[in-house]
Amino acid sequence: MDVRRRPVKPLYTTSKDASAGEPLIKPHKQPQVSSPKASDALPLPLYLTNGLFFTMFFSFMYFLLVRWREKIRNSIPLHVVTFSELVAMVSLIASVIYLLGFFGIGFVQSFVSRPNSDTWDIEDESAEHLIIEEDSRRGGPCGAATTLGCTPPVRRIVPMVPQQPAKVALSLAEKPAPRITPAVSEDDEEIIQSVVEGKTPSYSLESKLGDCKRAASVRKEALQRITGKSLEGLPLEGFDYESILGQCCEMPVGYVQIPVGIAGPLLLDGREYSVPMATTEGCLVASTNRGCKAIFASGGANSVLLRDGMTRAPVVRFTTAKRAAELKFFVEDPLNFETLSLVFNKSSRFARLQRIQCAIAGKNLYMRFSCSTGDAMGMNMVSKGVQNVLDYLQNEYPDMDVIGISGNFCSDKKPAAVNWIEGRGKSVVCEAIIKEEVVKKVLKTEVAALVELNVLKNLTGSAMAGALGGFNAHASNIVSAVYLATGQDPAQNVESSHCITMMEAVKDGKDLHVSVTMPSIEVGTVGGGTQLASQSACLNLLGVKGANRESPGSNARLLATIVAGSVLAGELSLMSAISAGQLVKSHMKYNRSSKDVTQVTSS
Repeated sequence: MDVRRRPVKPLYTTSKDASAGEPLIKPHKQPQVSSPKASDALPLPLYLTNGLFFTMFFSFMYFLLVRWREKIRNSIPLHVVTFSELVAMVSLIASVIYLLGFFGIGFVQSFVSRPNSDTWDIEDESAEHLIIEEDSRRGGPCGAATTLGCTPPVRRIVPMVPQQPAKVALSLAEKPAPRITPAVSEDDEEIIQSVVEGKTPSYSLESKLGDCKRAASVRKEALQRITGKSLEGLPLEGFDYESILGQCCEMPVGYVQIPVGIAGPLLLDGREYSVPMATTEGCLVASTNRGCKAIFASGGANSVLLRDGMTRAPVVRFTTAKRAAELKFFVEDPLNFETLSLVFNKSSRFARLQRIQCAIAGKNLYMRFSCSTGDAMGMNMVSKGVQNVLDYLQNEYPDMDVIGISGNFCSDKKPAAVNWIEGRGKSVVCEAIIKEEVVKKVLKTEVAALVELNVLKNLTGSAMAGALGGFNAHASNIVSAVYLATGQDPAQNVESSHCITMMEAVKDGKDLHVSVTMPSIEVGTVGGGTQLASQSACLNLLGVKGANRESPGSNARLLATIVAGSVLAGELSLMSAISAGQLVKSHMKYNRSSKDVTQVTSS
C-alpha cells in the first residue's frame, strides 16, 4: 500500500546550499507559550491572595480563641454563638478551604506532572553535534535515507518542571518567645539547668555563688523556665540585693515598683513636713494634699504622744489553774517587777520593761510584756527580752510549760480590742481647728454638714457594722501609703490604722474642731525596710532617718505623730468630698485608667 506523507516544513534553515557542505546553523528556538494556570482567574496576584488568606486564617483563629477563653472563664456555653463569632467562623472555614486547595494542588503537581512531548529544545552545542553526526550517517542533512527531502530534526524530550508556588511571608506565624533576660554565660546556664532539674536548691544560690545579684538573675531565669511564665515586667537591675540578704527578703527575683507622691506641706507642731506616700490608688495623694492645705491655712495641727511601748505576750501552761494564778500574782507583784526588769533589759541597751499584764484562760496564762524600744519598731527586741524572762521563770516554776513566745494577746497584725484599749507601739492624738472660710473655700462644704456626716458615718455607721477600732473614714489608706514609703511593716497597718475621728463645731458653730486618736501606731526609723535606699530617702525627707543618738526613740515618736497628722489631713479631705457629693466625680477623674483592660492577657 502506497502511503504518502505530507511534507514536513523544516525547522532548520541554512544560509547556503546544503550541498556545499556548510555546517548547519544553530536552530531557531520557538517561543514557549505558557499554558493557562488556575491562578490567572484570581483578581489579585497569587502572592497577595495567599497573604490575604493567611492573614484571615490567623486573625479569625485568634479572635475565636480569645472569645472561647472568655466564655470558659464566665461559664458561658461554647455553643452560644454571637453574630461576630459566626462571621469569624465562616471566614475561617473559607480560608481553610482555600489554603488546603492551594497546598493540595501544589502537592499533587509535584508527583503527577509528566514530561511534555511537544517541547522542542536543543540546549547546548554537544546535543546539536550529536544530531549532525546522526544525520551524516544517513546521508547528510538531505541524504538518501529518506525520500521525503530533508530529514526532520530529531526531537529531544525535555522534562517540564512544574511551577513552584510562591513563598508567602506569614506575618502572624508563631515565633519562638524571646528571652526575657540577657544571654547568660555558660556557667550561669549550667547553674540554671541545675536549679530547674532540682539538683541545686534555689535558696542556696547566694551562698554558692557569692554574688546576690547574680543569684537573683539565675533564680529569675530558672523560675521562668519552670513555670513557663514571663517575668518581663519585673525589674532586676538597679537594686542592691546585698542590702536585703538575711534581713528583708529571701530568694529575691526582682523588685516591685510603687510610685511615691508627696502631700504637703503638713504644718504639725509648728514644723512643716512633706509627706511621702507610696500608693497605686489614684486621688489618694491629691486628697491628702488638700487636707494638708486646709490645715496649713488654719494655722496647723497639734499632736500629743500618749504612750510608747511595744508588746509581746507568751502563753504558758500549768497542770492546774491554781498554779497558773500563782505565777500571775508573782509577775504582777511590784516587789518582783524590778527583778524581772533587770532580766528583761539585759537583752538590749534600748529595751526597757514598762509593765506586765496577765490574763488567765483555765490553766493557761498569757503575760503581755510592754517595753520601750528606742527608734526601732521593736518586735525582735521585745521578743528577746521576753525569752530571757521565760528562762528565768522556768527555774522558779519548773512545771511551767512554754507553749509559744507569742500567744496572740500581744496582739500583732490582727485587729484586737487589747490594742484598741491598752495601745501598742505609739499612741497619738492629733487635732486641728479649721476656720469657716477654709471649710467653704478649700474643702467646698459646710461645718454643720461635716459634723453631721461624721456622727452618722464614722461613729454610728461603724457601730452598726460592729467595727473594732474602725471609727474613721479611711485611716488605713494614709497609714499604708506612708508605711510603704518609709520602710515600715505593711502588715502592721491592721492595728496601726485603729483610729477614731471626731468632729465638732466650735466658736458658735463657725469653725470646725477635728481630731484623730490612734492608740497603736507601730513604726521605727531603724531596722527592717528602713535601711533600703528608697525608704531611707523618704525618712530623710521627713528628718527622721536612722536613730537619734542624743534622744533615743525621738525619731520614731516623731514619725508616729507625722503619720497621725497625715491621717488627720486625709480624713478631713475625704469627709468633705463625701459631704459635698464630690467623691464619685473625683475618683472618675483621677482614679480611672485609660487603657483597655480587655487587651491585657497573661503570658
